[in-house]
Amino acid sequence: MRLRVRLFHLWFLLRRPMTLGARGVVFDAQRRAVLLVRHTYVAGWQLPGGGVEPGEALERALERELAEEGNIALTGAPVLQSIHFNRQASRRDHVAVYLVTAFRQTSTHVPDREIAEAHFFALDALPEETTAATRRRLAEIFEGAAVSPEW
Repeated sequence: MRLRVRLFHLWFLLRRPMTLGARGVVFDAQRRAVLLVRHTYVAGWQLPGGGVEPGEALERALERELAEEGNIALTGAPVLQSIHFNRQASRRDHVAVYLVTAFRQTSTHVPDREIAEAHFFALDALPEETTAATRRRLAEIFEGAAVSPEW
């Protein structure tokens, strides 16, 4: 019986693989600013985050990605804001967006192979190259825009 369950799960994984990502809206309320990152391999400024590894919880993935991409250490629980289907990535990709207001930045980010830059930007002074999806997520959280099921 146990072998049959494992085989079924393996078949399901191969037949219907799904990917999941976690992104953080790291918000400095005092400055009304958010952390954005610019990757070395895709254009535009985006919310920090990345893929959830097998066996990893969403919040743990978010915590790991924020530390890697912006030297952000959580000092309180992030709040899940929305989940979106990301058809640009694949037919099976979903992204969870968290609002992070309790944090500290341990140091400024030094460019590496993945992240060229990581900076806080005022909500009313985002870089021109901020991606459309990032702008939509920020509008949903800070301007009361309707939450889209699509990334």
